[in-house]
Amino acid sequence: MIRYILVLVFLLTSLFGLSNGEILKRADKYMKTGTKSDQFRAYNDYKNLYLRSIMKSDDRLRKNSLKGIVSSGEKLHIDVSQYANELSSFKKVTSYNKPIPKANKIPSKAYEIKVKSSHKLKNVSWYNDKLILKFDKNLRASQIKYFTLYDKKKKSYRYVFDIHASMLSKSQTLRKNGIRRIKIAQYKPDILRLVIENDIKVKVKYNRYNAKLTIGMSTGNKIVRYNKVYIPPRTHKNKIIVIDAGHGGKDPGAVGYKRYREKVVVLKVALHLKDILKARGYKVYMTRDRDNFIKLSRRTAYANKKKADLFISIHANAVEKSKAKKVQGIECYFLSPSRSKRAEGVAAQENKADLSEMNKYAKQSFLKFLNHAKTIASHKLAIDLQRGILGSLNPHYKSVCDGGVREGPFWVLVGAQMPAVLVEVGFITHPKEAKRLVNNNYRKKMAMGMADGIERYFKNN
Repeated sequence: MIRYILVLVFLLTSLFGLSNGEILKRADKYMKTGTKSDQFRAYNDYKNLYLRSIMKSDDRLRKNSLKGIVSSGEKLHIDVSQYANELSSFKKVTSYNKPIPKANKIPSKAYEIKVKSSHKLKNVSWYNDKLILKFDKNLRASQIKYFTLYDKKKKSYRYVFDIHASMLSKSQTLRKNGIRRIKIAQYKPDILRLVIENDIKVKVKYNRYNAKLTIGMSTGNKIVRYNKVYIPPRTHKNKIIVIDAGHGGKDPGAVGYKRYREKVVVLKVALHLKDILKARGYKVYMTRDRDNFIKLSRRTAYANKKKADLFISIHANAVEKSKAKKVQGIECYFLSPSRSKRAEGVAAQENKADLSEMNKYAKQSFLKFLNHAKTIASHKLAIDLQRGILGSLNPHYKSVCDGGVREGPFWVLVGAQMPAVLVEVGFITHPKEAKRLVNNNYRKKMAMGMADGIERYFKNN
């Protein structure tokens, strides 16, 4: 305990030795590299600046740090909704810098449109490998301007759509295999901008029909498939993974739609994951492989005894009946004190089986002294698992809800001496999601996505 306090004091001392401008400059530099490790460093710097801004009542620093937290958090698939809501209280400032266009590439009248942005973007989806933007009203040709840019230094191609409309939600970064980045954001109060960015040329075709804008993308003669997860070479066959199927025995976990039980669903997902990982050469152990009850503290103790490299705890989420039809989504959590009421609520649900006499205040105090390196590793693992699951499910199932990566005080993860993550595979109380969770093909694809995420984590770490 004393060692952790000294480490914390050292980190805070070294941090406060730098000026706000130096830390902000460093964070912005980390963001430009594009690597996951640097994005984590940037996210932590922005959060530290945010704390400084509160202590010093510095609104300008607070706004800049909030912009950084939201930008880096979205790239890392972290739940930053609270920060985004706080940022919205300031005067809206676009986070996307207008690129300097080339005279020979941009139509001379590209920015002379005088159509009011009375249209609103309702949703964004994929259909037959094409991106579909659906608006609340029929689009006119004069509302859409399309042009391309090329950066010689970065050797980067940009395909830009400026649409006179506004968004009903915050900016989005979309994923498509073969394309480096697709981002849609409110460029100006009356202009919605979609940017497709890639290292090689992309053949872009678009079609306007009523209230829909359909955009097709291909590189050469090969159609680009979206959300297909790259599976790296399996060079980590000696890694040990412990899979924990939540609840069991006398503890059914959540009981949801049509009396489906959490303990049954998560065990079947866990068994599929075990089979896939073993087929790929990993050493796999399970805290339970049948319907029996195991105390939370014994689950991570078992993983420590096996000297596991990763600990994956699988659960299903739930809400009260009045919200059952509204709340859904797949989420990945890593152990950390959380200021999110939602995360605390989910954790309280999963911590019910814990019979420890330690009260909430004592638990929060304990969580403040977690191993920082292990927390970061668990965070990275959660991101890779979330990406893997969504990448495996999205091509086969419509409207799979991404609940994001979150931090929370889950007692089942306490004591793990390795990166540990809790996966909420969906809401067993939501009619549509519950039906999928009891479907064996859906569970297999979800387990396949988890396995892909684990492989991605080992490849990058």
